Amino acid sequence: MNVDDGTTVRLPSFRSRRNLREEITETLRGAVIAGEMKPGVVYSAPSLAEQFGVSPTPVREALLDLAKEGLVEVVRNKGFRVTALSPAELDEINELRALIEVPTIRRITERGVPAAVIEQLRPLAAGIEKAAEERDFIAHVTIDMEFHLTLLELAGNARLLETVRALRTSSRLYGLKTLTDSDALFHSSHEHAELLDLIEAGDADGAEALMRRHISHVRGIWSEKNPPDYDMGRA
Repeated sequence: MNVDDGTTVRLPSFRSRRNLREEITETLRGAVIAGEMKPGVVYSAPSLAEQFGVSPTPVREALLDLAKEGLVEVVRNKGFRVTALSPAELDEINELRALIEVPTIRRITERGVPAAVIEQLRPLAAGIEKAAEERDFIAHVTIDMEFHLTLLELAGNARLLETVRALRTSSRLYGLKTLTDSDALFHSSHEHAELLDLIEAGDADGAEALMRRHISHVRGIWSEKNPPDYDMGRA
């Protein structure tokens, strides 16, 4: 079993941020999904809090929130260990996402999306591309989640939205770091702006096809067919 030494995760400082617990929860969730926090490693709240520049209490509370989501598990008297997903489990998640998100994007496009919503989403699409350029994987995952959930909210189905949120939260993008020296991440990130163009033009066929391709990129490019061989020893 590995125990973190407080130097393995790139985290921002939250000294002057509001809604501290929510901000930390969001960032740690992004770190788990992006593979910045590794399966099999036990992370302590005090070590993570030191990197955030805050007290351990909101970090511990945030980790407990992630434990409820199944992203981490409590290791008694040691900290929190990130849970792992097998390639088969990742495939199942992606299959469900495609079954839900692809036809929903088509319906949203056919109904028409208000110009104000498109303009609201444009900065998020740009933020995803910026994060890709800067190789800021946590920001990339966090903004990507906000973009897609904001778009899918237009379907007006609260249960669908929560299902997609849970599926996206359960994902692991183990392959993000392998794209550091390639343009694949940027090209995939630019698909968000392309999707908005298609939706704005009312091109349901194009939006549907792009969304299907985009989800396949998540599994085929970002997640890799086999996640890294992390030490999965027990506490």
